[in-house]
Formats: sequence, structure tokens, C-alpha cells
Amino acid sequence: MKNILIDDRWSGSGGIGTFAEEINKITNYKSAGFTGKPFSPVDCIKTSLKMLKMRDGIVFFPGYIPPLFSRIPFVFTIHDLNHLERPENSSLLKKIFYKVVIKRGCRKAKYIFTVSEFSRQKIIQWSGVPAEKDVNVGNGVSNDFRPNGQKKDFGYPYYLCVSNRKSHKNEVGTIQAFARADIPKNVKLVFTGKKTDELATLIEINELTDRVVFTGFVKTEELPELYRGAEGLIFVSFYEGFGLPVIEAMASGIPVITSKTTSLGEVAGDAALVVDPENIQQIATAISKLHSDIELKTQLISKGSKQVGKYSWSATAELVNKYLTSS
Repeated sequence: MKNILIDDRWSGSGGIGTFAEEINKITNYKSAGFTGKPFSPVDCIKTSLKMLKMRDGIVFFPGYIPPLFSRIPFVFTIHDLNHLERPENSSLLKKIFYKVVIKRGCRKAKYIFTVSEFSRQKIIQWSGVPAEKDVNVGNGVSNDFRPNGQKKDFGYPYYLCVSNRKSHKNEVGTIQAFARADIPKNVKLVFTGKKTDELATLIEINELTDRVVFTGFVKTEELPELYRGAEGLIFVSFYEGFGLPVIEAMASGIPVITSKTTSLGEVAGDAALVVDPENIQQIATAISKLHSDIELKTQLISKGSKQVGKYSWSATAELVNKYLTSS
């Protein structure tokens, strides 16, 4: 059996953390013993120095920063090219880092893992590596996300947006669309995380002070009941490499409104109301339609239950293990 080591430092770091944790629950790879923050730009130097002392095996990086050099093979994961493709998340330094460190890592790595066909094609095009070297291992959804179970009860009906205040999440558009939606005034919009001054001002301008709520930090174990209690998920990002909330919501038995662009249309299939994230009125109309059309809501929940069956952590872990053991 090949000695497979994992960079296990991503716990609690959003989508990458979930990806790393769920896979290793199944595979139980040994820790590579790296220290420090895995998302630090200088981490590539620290992991390289550590890997120079390793004599056998292969290292699996669930994150996107590869070592600069290594005695043994490694595989790393690029979930998306958001830092290059979204101006608000990019910078000259990030572009240089991707060109010098990450593109070099693409050439040196045994394989590059990614999580959607959208991301895979983007990475192949950008990095210039052979298509067979870039593997879409997908994502999964935890069994904790299911229709049956305790539902969050705030005392009012609500639509949920699982988000993080980054501009590409299109929270401004979500709030503006919610203000235009033809739905009862007792229905609220709930965001995970903390409110920013910018969003507070926008909420006030749109006269939604009493209708938009921020939960603050939500623990992973608290998310399922938050999904289950919602009327639906509104997740209209401009850019996603996968979009875990889409399948988490579907698995929880609630309907989804999401973007037709980037990976989201691919992940949602025909099981969601898909919109142009740049079109505020289209998002608003989707919210109105979902809220008033019970038959549509029922259909989407049924389709979502089938769509989510395409994604499982066991299938992702199996693919990851297949390529790591063959390296």
C-alpha cells in the first residue's frame, strides 16, 4: 500500500476545509505534518523544505498552493481560478503568484484535482497541462443534510443565502432582488455570517432593515437545520468552482434559485430555478415565482432530491484514492 500523506490544515476553511475533512473521514490518510497557515503565500516554501526530508510516498494537498520542489510525488487541488478571473478578488501579486508558483505546480504535480467540469476546462486552458492530468473528482454532500430532522424556527418564514461577504457572491444583487420580489412583507432574507457597513447601508436604502437578518458565524453542525427551516436557497454568485450550498440545500429538501453561469448551472442541472446573476429583475421574478407557485416548489424539491444523488463524498474519495494510489 502506497504511503499517502495529507495536508490536514484546512479544517474550518470553507469549501476547501469541507472537501479535505469529508474525504479524509473516509480515507484516513496520515498527516503530512505541515504547520502554519496553508493559504499563506510563503507556505509553498515551508512545505518544500519539509518534503525534502521525505523519502517515499505521495502527498495530497486538498488546497491550491503546491510546494516549489519535492523529492516525492504530490497532487494538489485547484477548486477554481476565482483569484484570476474575478477582478474584485484579483491583484497583480496574486496574478504573479499564480503564474510563478501555481502554474509551475501544475507542471510538477502528478495530477491536479478539481471539483467541476467548468473548473477543469478553465485550468487546462490556463495551465497548458495535458487534459488527462487534470481530474474532476467532484464534491459530495454530508449525510447530515437531509429533509428529515429539526428545522430552524426564527418565528418567521425566510429565504437563506449561505455566503461570506466576498463580492463575487453577489450579495448586493441578492438584496436588491429581494427588495423587488413580490412576496409578503413578513418573509425575511437570512444571510450566514456578519453584516458589513456596506450591506447595512444597502439594506437601509432598500427599506429592508426589518427583513434582512445576519446569523453571525454558523457552526457546520448547525447548518442542516438552517437549510431545512428555509423556504428556499438564494445562491446567485457571479462565480463558483462548484457551489456546495446548492447540493446541501437540495439534500435538505428545499428548492434552489441559483446562477446559470460558471459551475452552478452544471451542478444544479434542471433541479433549480437558474438565473442570470447580473439581472436583478430576473432574480426578483424567480423569488416571486418560487414563493407563489407551490407546484413548482414541489417539483424542484423532487428534482433536487434526484440531482443530489449524483454527488457523494464516497465517490469523490474513491476517485481521489484511485489516482493517488496509481501515482
